[in-house]
Amino acid sequence: MRLPPLIAGRLVKRYKRFLADVELEDGTVVTVHCPNSGSMKGCAVPGSRVYLSRSANEGRKYPLTWELVEADGFWAGINTALPNRLTREAIEDGTVAELQGYGTIRPEVPYGEHSRIDLLLEGVEGRCFVEVKNVTLVEGDRALFPDAVTTRGQKHLRELMRVVGEGDRGVIFFTVQRGDGASVSPADAIDPEYGRLLRLALDNGVEALAYRALVTPQEIRLTERLPVIV
Repeated sequence: MRLPPLIAGRLVKRYKRFLADVELEDGTVVTVHCPNSGSMKGCAVPGSRVYLSRSANEGRKYPLTWELVEADGFWAGINTALPNRLTREAIEDGTVAELQGYGTIRPEVPYGEHSRIDLLLEGVEGRCFVEVKNVTLVEGDRALFPDAVTTRGQKHLRELMRVVGEGDRGVIFFTVQRGDGASVSPADAIDPEYGRLLRLALDNGVEALAYRALVTPQEIRLTERLPVIV
């Protein structure tokens, strides 16, 4: 996925979950939209280099959106609106070999208890429900999810177990939007219940896939599969 022209700056602070102050290269400090509701542990360090996009909607209160941050020497994509698109592109261009052979891909299809599946793949061999998770937390050589307690994510694991029990395929897909991390694991120290449910889901037929993205100020694209270690 090609990115629009981005604006460079340095993070002053992130606050109120969806806001951040950024100092631009000319010294101006602006308030920008932060499209990430997680804790952003490791990705919200004051002084970090960041990149922003500008909305074409002139009526927006905060026309600039925080897109990238430099974390441990790697660019990380913090916009949680992008992983579904990145994953779909990687399926359609053949990068994700494990999800080939389906005729159609539909996003945001209602299922379960008042939920919407991120991607529903359908073909002659049946249906595959894919829940996509954005991963930006890396400690040592391991990417971790989640970076905050996620009751919503716990619910998604229960619903994937349900669809597998009904005869469909269910996949939890970890999209790692940064260039480091050699594997993906549940962040048990942050949300032990999510880790418990992930292991239970895998024991009950849910599949876990993880792919790492190449992230630059020009583009983000999934490039290689990572092992999921539980």
